[in-house]
Amino acid sequence: MRIIVLSVNENIYSTQRIVQEAKKRGHDVRVVNHIKCSVFLGEGKSKIIYQDKDIIDAADVVIPRIGTSVSKHGAAVVKEFEMNGVYSTARSLGILRAQNKVRTLQIMHRKKVPIPKTVFAIHPDNVEEQIELLGGAPVIIKLQEGTQGLGVMLADTKKSAKSIIDTFYNMNASILIQEFVKESNGEDIRAFIVGNKVVASMKRIGEEGDFRSNIHRGGRGEAVVLTSKEEKMVLRAANYVGLPICGVDLIRSKKGALLIEVNSTPGLQGIEAYTKVNIAKEIIEFLENKKDVQKRF
Repeated sequence: MRIIVLSVNENIYSTQRIVQEAKKRGHDVRVVNHIKCSVFLGEGKSKIIYQDKDIIDAADVVIPRIGTSVSKHGAAVVKEFEMNGVYSTARSLGILRAQNKVRTLQIMHRKKVPIPKTVFAIHPDNVEEQIELLGGAPVIIKLQEGTQGLGVMLADTKKSAKSIIDTFYNMNASILIQEFVKESNGEDIRAFIVGNKVVASMKRIGEEGDFRSNIHRGGRGEAVVLTSKEEKMVLRAANYVGLPICGVDLIRSKKGALLIEVNSTPGLQGIEAYTKVNIAKEIIEFLENKKDVQKRF
């Protein structure tokens, strides 16, 4: 296969691992910085220009590693590959859906996937009403497009919640507010999905005193086994968002598992280390067996 990994930095662990496993299995792989790609439309066949060359026909498959800050441009580049018959491990629409937490939660709620009680609005005068809808403080306040635990805060009291929310509204930041599930105890679960299979799952445990469980924020992880109900839930979520390869995050509550997020660009470093699963290899093997990819080479 000819594989293009869309990544802003070829030295990122996840990008390196994918490249390493692809080369090990005899594939032609290169890293392309999607920020530096230009999409050309208007005369004849469209083009994706990178380093002065059209790269649309240089790939059988693209593996997008698109960050939140450049998701719109990255998704546009992926869309152009798709429209020219190149298979992508993360479809452009799925990337945009996953990058917006509200959109993801709306889809999950419509499809009856359990989620925490959530409120989003844009007018600061509704703050008291929003907090009451969630049963009062404490509440979790999140930026709609935050990542790796950034832009996620716990407000212990109604007064502190109102202060934080007012500040975000005055900054024109889009936020959502969620109930605080005390029994989750600063832990969540990341399930890594490749195709229609959960290839690895780990529990992420926050630092003492920090309700956030992200490994990037100093948390730690351990391998965990999902229940059959949880496994069905995360596979449904990946399917509804439209991401054959993704990370799905959930928390365990008294009411059962609750889905909190779908990640179109899940990192490999923590979950490979804690579960000892070669996820990069799983991704490449999935592509080798994908008929949409096979017919191109």
